[in-house]
Amino acid sequence: MSVRSACPALDDRVARLRQLAHADVRLEAVLLYGSWTLGEADAHSDIEAYLYIQDDHLAGFDGPAFLEQLAPLKLAYTNMYGVLAVVFDDLMRGEFHLTAAAPGIDEVPTWQGMVHLPRPEEAVLLDRTGRLTRAARQLTDFRPPEPATTARQLTDELANWTLMLAHVLARGEVARAHALLHTVIAPQQLQLCRLLRDSTAHWLTPSRALEQDLPTSDRDRYLATTAAARDQDVRTAARHSWRWSRDLAAEAADRWATRLPHELHELHELHEQIHGLLNADR
Repeated sequence: MSVRSACPALDDRVARLRQLAHADVRLEAVLLYGSWTLGEADAHSDIEAYLYIQDDHLAGFDGPAFLEQLAPLKLAYTNMYGVLAVVFDDLMRGEFHLTAAAPGIDEVPTWQGMVHLPRPEEAVLLDRTGRLTRAARQLTDFRPPEPATTARQLTDELANWTLMLAHVLARGEVARAHALLHTVIAPQQLQLCRLLRDSTAHWLTPSRALEQDLPTSDRDRYLATTAAARDQDVRTAARHSWRWSRDLAAEAADRWATRLPHELHELHELHEQIHGLLNADR
């Protein structure tokens, strides 16, 4: 194996997975994805892979039993996304998609813009037919999101979800507002910010490596939108969040001539209504 990461234990596990896959005739192909394939793996990284199983063997394939050969398992279950999630005895995590080979490999080229494999031959651990390697090569080039269309979508999303946040706060549901602010609104703000800073490598997980990827001024704006789940703290963070959303949207509109939802951003009466809801005390 030519690729070496900052995590020897992960490198060894990848090498072992390659050996096991080649020895198991039920497997047609295996594809790694995630930090190891991007050259970003470290001691805290997990192992993520698609196991493409011969179609007629899928129903009887025992994923945990196969993975137990990599290392002893402390946890193995199917997670909320239908993926086999495991924890090995050294506390390394793993996520494994158990997929029928025929339709699964055909799907790989549709990942363009979502999955980036700069070294597809290294990401492919097993390929008995050559189909997976050909498909993976279509993911070699990183394709950032189209700026104008994406900025317009995010701008509209942020206006809509902030209005919901305002209504939830006005109702007095502080915990729900806290969750909405941090799990729905913040990731979209970070995506719009990354789009504006030409820093879209971590697009699907926009908070990843934020400290290295974004300028201090943006990090400070983001931090101002975070809060403990206390009433006034959440309301203050929500007001900062709305201001940042409007500033990002205005910057995007200037750069790409995108349409702003002026009725929410600019018209005094409606903007004041949102602002009033965010400031309302229950």
